[in-house]
Amino acid sequence: MHIVLGASGHVGSAVARTLLKRGEAVTVVTRDAARCIDLKNAGAEIAVADVRDITGLRNVLLTGKRAFLLNPPAAPSSDTDVEERATVAAIVEALEGSGLEKVVAASAIGARPGQRCGDLTVLHGFEEKLKAQSIPAAINRGAYYMSNWMTSLDTVKNEGKLPSFFAAEMTLPMVDPADLGEAAARRMLEPVDNTELRHVEGPQRYSAGDVARAFAAALHRDVQVATVPREKWLETFMELGFSEAAAHSYARMTASVVDEQSPTLENLERGRTTLNEYVAAHVRATDNT
Repeated sequence: MHIVLGASGHVGSAVARTLLKRGEAVTVVTRDAARCIDLKNAGAEIAVADVRDITGLRNVLLTGKRAFLLNPPAAPSSDTDVEERATVAAIVEALEGSGLEKVVAASAIGARPGQRCGDLTVLHGFEEKLKAQSIPAAINRGAYYMSNWMTSLDTVKNEGKLPSFFAAEMTLPMVDPADLGEAAARRMLEPVDNTELRHVEGPQRYSAGDVARAFAAALHRDVQVATVPREKWLETFMELGFSEAAAHSYARMTASVVDEQSPTLENLERGRTTLNEYVAAHVRATDNT
């Protein structure tokens, strides 16, 4: 039995679906069974548990042999650094005594030690905690989610503008979250001792300008990048509903991405979905709802 955390999200659901298609037994962990009804219909078992409930989560893990671990994002209105580190600690503590033979964990390209740099420092802490415990842990660092751009779809449709914290032609690693899930599912089926750090990104690197052009092609209208100046990042995050603490953390994370630009990655695996394919598919999906 494979246990999958985060199955109501983009990556976790792709992990579960990929394993189910291969005939594997899967239990998905969720706080709301209704959000995973499609996975139940596809053959998954559903376990209702909160990942902060250490005993409850451990009881679910006890039913499996391998697990996919994902630290769910905290509400941006909270102190995301504090909340997400607490969730990491609970997930890792639940592993103790679970009897699992292997775990696969989702992290992020650019993960680094430190404090209050968004997912980059939280997920590095997750990696380090997993390395310190006894169960073999394989870690996949994923690129910037293509799905992040879809939050601006209404603005793009209505105004022809794509808000971006990145300069229009600055390239960075991006990936379809479903490709991240498929890569993680493959790792779930690999030998227990196959635990080297891997990076996963899309077929090539893309810019905000590429995203605007993909939207333009899918919507048949002109779309321009509206770059948020660096001095406006903090203000903009707070206008989007981030707490002051979270806004500072995410602004620092954005700065680290901009300042490093297109890092060279080792042990790189590429997803198959192009940016144009991803945007076109999701524009079509919204048109059909």
